[in-house]
Amino acid sequence: MAEISLGMNTSKERSANTYNGYVMLLTVLALVLWILWRFVLFGTDGPSLLGIISLPVSVLAILFVLLGFYMIQPNQGAVITLFGDYRGTDRKTGLHWVWPWMGRKKISMRAHNIHSERVKINDLRGNPVEIACNVVWRVSDTAQAVFDVDDYKQFVNIQIEAALRTVGARHPYDDMSEEDETTLRGSADVINAELQAELNDRLRVAGIVVDEAGLTHLAYAPEIAGAMLRRQQAEAVIAARAKLVLGAVSMVEMALEKLSADNIVHLDDERKAAMVSNLMVVLVGDRDTQPVVNTGTLYQ
Repeated sequence: MAEISLGMNTSKERSANTYNGYVMLLTVLALVLWILWRFVLFGTDGPSLLGIISLPVSVLAILFVLLGFYMIQPNQGAVITLFGDYRGTDRKTGLHWVWPWMGRKKISMRAHNIHSERVKINDLRGNPVEIACNVVWRVSDTAQAVFDVDDYKQFVNIQIEAALRTVGARHPYDDMSEEDETTLRGSADVINAELQAELNDRLRVAGIVVDEAGLTHLAYAPEIAGAMLRRQQAEAVIAARAKLVLGAVSMVEMALEKLSADNIVHLDDERKAAMVSNLMVVLVGDRDTQPVVNTGTLYQ
């Protein structure tokens, strides 16, 4: 698993210094009440030079304060910048206020779910395989997500495909030999854990953590699917035949021992061989047997 290195300084999230938005909201309400009060004075005492100057100033102050408000919901953060300089991340929920000339970029830190497209890869043995996965990820470091990659969501999509190709090419689709090895089809837990670790290594540079990753589609490519299906069918037939032979041998052995132990009949080696052959044909054959009734002796 190779971790991606972009050869640059890595950003690190820190807390931003912001103001309580509710206090600033009370300030706005106080300015509005003061303006209304001045209008009432205009109606009774007439306008004064101080009142004429203070009213537009108060209106501008209200507009200035209103431009600094922003709201943060649960599992959300706001990246604060000052003329391009990172000033911290605000993760506290509720109403907040900063100077209007400071930038605010909201980042969702909720869990995201992505179901990837089907990707055609070659497994360890070179067989073309179609593979897809489901990934649950979230932003853990907002500074890295905003400043260290251009578009962190697109970055996630590209790295998912790259990780699928890497993990898929590392193992065979199925175990064709007698060796006990990790395969894409037979070792789901191992492959899913490996895919999650691969994604975490690749996405760490963007401040993203993968909570869950697992294959949702795995199949041979259409051009070899028919041949592989015939191979699997042949393996199933061979395995079934092997079990039938083992069962038939044990049944024949039990029958001979029972006949000898109960003194039902005593057979020499030649007749035992003939009896074993007949029983094996009956037990292993895939067609119905036709009994032959021998009305003579056993040796005629």
